[in-house]
Amino acid sequence: MDEKYERQMKKGVLDMLVLKLLEPEAKYGYQIIQEMKEKSGETFLLKDGTLYPVLYRLEDDGLVVSKWSRAEGKQQSRKYYEITQEGKAALAGIEAVWRRISGGIDKIMREHTTAF
Repeated sequence: MDEKYERQMKKGVLDMLVLKLLEPEAKYGYQIIQEMKEKSGETFLLKDGTLYPVLYRLEDDGLVVSKWSRAEGKQQSRKYYEITQEGKAALAGIEAVWRRISGGIDKIMREHTTAF
């Protein structure tokens, strides 16, 4: 039962987290997956099949753009994703909503904590 709730909660914040990771610089898919894993203390272990639909949706919404890098030497070309100005504005709004919601959740959880 715990896994079901964990999946639902994580799914609800993926757009925000991906935008946040793209905020400082453009990244390619595997780089996003690795950074999400490291920065979350392995709380978010994404697979390609989870990340790419998020990236495609964000791109369809105009919040990120993608471009291919040139293959140089032995390095293969990679598709990089970059947050747009619209994406930065959306991220600011999403973060504000997240703070309000998580603050409300914390208040309820603290208020209704019972000692056993």
